[in-house]
Amino acid sequence: MTITPISDRELWERACAGEPEAFGTIFDRHSRAVYNFLSRRTASWAEAEDLTSAVFLDAWRHRSAVTLDRDSALPWLLGIARNTAANGGRARRRYQALKERLPTPSPVPDHAQDVADRIDEQRALVALRTSVGRLPAHEREVIELCVWSELDQQAAATALGVAVGTVKSRLHRARRRLGDDLREYAPSSPDRRVIAEETS
Repeated sequence: MTITPISDRELWERACAGEPEAFGTIFDRHSRAVYNFLSRRTASWAEAEDLTSAVFLDAWRHRSAVTLDRDSALPWLLGIARNTAANGGRARRRYQALKERLPTPSPVPDHAQDVADRIDEQRALVALRTSVGRLPAHEREVIELCVWSELDQQAAATALGVAVGTVKSRLHRARRRLGDDLREYAPSSPDRRVIAEETS
């Protein structure tokens, strides 16, 4: 017997009704996508971790204002992530203040080897971020959402608060610009290959 997963809409309704466990399920479902979006946006694993926590803190505080796209909360969460990254210092201060009020967590295993294994990937990410950073901000955002976060154009429009046609035109222009920029680099990372394929 196939069990149908609970939709984001139902989980969000439960969270608004006072069930923090429902919000925890939302976190488990979407935190990786939010983290990936922020790590690409900032080119910093550590900053992305802090900002991801800040995003979900902000989402919890404003949970009654959620805008779902076809029962998915991810576009709304990525919209918060976009704003959080733009106001990173203020978001990190709020998160730090909250963290200081929480109990000290139990010790966790040393992940030093995992971090070391990701150094080359982060260097490639910085190079790619430099290339994407040459785009106008409104075009960069659609690349981050449609290519890196794999949202469709309607979901990206929800995250950005613009019309679908606007996303389509921005994406078209961004792909044309990146086609030239990314030829400077070998396609050494999955993200770079995806964009290179999109622009070919």
